[in-house]
Amino acid sequence: ARPRPGTTVTLTPRADAGEWTRPEQVHALARHFGSLLRHPVTFDDGTGGPGGTGASVNPEPAPWARTYPTPGARSRALAAYGEEVFGFTPLDTIELDLPAVGLKGIACVLPEAVPAGRRHGHRVHVKGMLLSEQAEEILPEWAFFVRCVVDAESLRPTASRESLYEDDTLAAVRDALAERLRAWIARAAASDPDLLGRFLQAHHLAVKSLAVHDDEILRMLLPWLPFETTDGHCTLDEFSRTHRTVLVTSSVEEFRQVAAIASAAGLGVVNGGYTYDRELVHRLPEIRPEVSVADLDPATLTAHLDPVDRETELAAAAYLALARDALAVFDCDVALRTFQPASAPALLVDSREARHERTRSQLAREQEGGLWGDILGALRQEAPRAQLILNQLNPLVRAAVTIDEPELARTSAEALYGQAAMLSRRPLRPAESSLINRSFLDLLAHALRKDS
Repeated sequence: ARPRPGTTVTLTPRADAGEWTRPEQVHALARHFGSLLRHPVTFDDGTGGPGGTGASVNPEPAPWARTYPTPGARSRALAAYGEEVFGFTPLDTIELDLPAVGLKGIACVLPEAVPAGRRHGHRVHVKGMLLSEQAEEILPEWAFFVRCVVDAESLRPTASRESLYEDDTLAAVRDALAERLRAWIARAAASDPDLLGRFLQAHHLAVKSLAVHDDEILRMLLPWLPFETTDGHCTLDEFSRTHRTVLVTSSVEEFRQVAAIASAAGLGVVNGGYTYDRELVHRLPEIRPEVSVADLDPATLTAHLDPVDRETELAAAAYLALARDALAVFDCDVALRTFQPASAPALLVDSREARHERTRSQLAREQEGGLWGDILGALRQEAPRAQLILNQLNPLVRAAVTIDEPELARTSAEALYGQAAMLSRRPLRPAESSLINRSFLDLLAHALRKDS
């Protein structure tokens, strides 16, 4: 008998599933799934003890629906809720409110960076009932720096009620939430530089991915994004104050090859080898018209290295000829220049594209006459040779160019090439690794013979 209308649902567990009807388990699951339901839900285990008769499953409304004495108290309460749900202390919380679809909630900014492209699941309630804790589709892919808790009236769950139905409403919600995140970034950039700095320190890759496609974010944040440069890690705003011409490399290894030499020559170079960096640096003149940006190629660098006088060049001609012959197997030319720092004996100038082209040419020669050789031959271009530039200011190089023993001269050139290749930090080819080992042992053997 019932005093008023209602429904009773009775569940009888299978023999192997009895743990799901233990009172503490039922109460925990009811709290987990129904804590944001708008109607009061109570739990009664029939014992009358704590957590038993009359215990509330959802004693309070959602944290964003409560009234707080001050804005600061509201922010702290929302952050505490985010920490309770996700297990981390948010860098900041962003309130989400879309009245058109009855959506409210918060986005919690992660305090640490996450791998690019890794998307976190978001906690989505529909009319108060928890639908999913892994709803990736609620935000665009670039928004991997936040995790959200939202409650919506108009989003449609799939038939299995485990995810959201992809329709025009969900697409509109995704766009609107993305706009809220952009607005938060803009607000931090305009009024809270400390928060912006902490955010960019952790999530600059996410912002770079957004800036590539979003002109507004590009204009606001590009000067403040960190990049690896010849002046160290700094923002483009700081870098462009001292370098009106900004040079950018196309790969990490090219930057590592030239960084020390370019810095000593006063060139401003940015490492463009990381995701988005080269494309973004080339757009700097849109924000700073007084700055010009160009790609750094070997010719640009070598043009800033000082030539040696004619007398010195002639005195070293025999050594340079032997060095070129020794390194011909690597398609490497040898030149003598002066550059800072004097502690650097040699610089290996090469590019990944040139190495690939030389490899393709070599394969074409090996496959001469076959179908594969014809294909490679059609693609073949004249590949620029690598350059080993010896530094006349370095005492070791000045001693090396005076060597009059042909074999020792060849060995010293090979050793200088191997050392420059290692300093470039690019992967060594098997022949180069073998050359480094052989030249070291040959030099050691020569030193031992001389001492004896």
